[in-house]
Amino acid sequence: MTRYAIYGVPGAESGAPEAAVRVREAALRWFARDDVRAATSEPRRYGFHATLKAPFRLAPGRAEGELAGALARFAAAQAPIVLPGLHPAPIGSFRALVPTEQTAIAALAARIVAEFELFRAPLTADEVARRRPERLSARQRELLDAYGYPYVLDEFRVHLTLTNALADGAAGAIDERIVEHFSDVAGADVPLTALTLAIEREPGAPFEILRTFPLDAQEPAR
Repeated sequence: MTRYAIYGVPGAESGAPEAAVRVREAALRWFARDDVRAATSEPRRYGFHATLKAPFRLAPGRAEGELAGALARFAAAQAPIVLPGLHPAPIGSFRALVPTEQTAIAALAARIVAEFELFRAPLTADEVARRRPERLSARQRELLDAYGYPYVLDEFRVHLTLTNALADGAAGAIDERIVEHFSDVAGADVPLTALTLAIEREPGAPFEILRTFPLDAQEPAR
């Protein structure tokens, strides 16, 4: 069944700022590398992005066009933001690009999670089980039940994933390659000037960018 997600994808939209385009192009080159292909299968499937609302099926009675229209209106009322000092870092056993400060993006993500909850179908029992609820904290389980995803609101940490979960023995070599590969863009202040609606057309299919919607309210702010 089709799923949708709301992403922040620096550089995805036409006319995106140069710093955002350079980071996205570096990430796409990273995903295209043969020497890290086994370590990038999951982020390649989901696409280079920061998750703002995790993948969800549409609620009964909701349609793709309605979701897209709502996201267009929402984006038009939001200010562009900056992901400051974007740099490679570990997120548990994964590797990702993370900003040095995330107040603005966390606030935007929280608004999106709440605003678009009416479009999300409730999780099935199988979907809940795939989240391994027995491994979640009490707060994360509460968020999973409320919003279909455990890492939102106060549990949110923005990241743009670069690898699968890495075994300890493989992490060192991958880290060296990441540092070398992203050396030209690491530490950049990267504007996010649009929201992206992504689609997974069938289970296991790659996520595709369906549409982008500019953040139009005012000049970027950190």
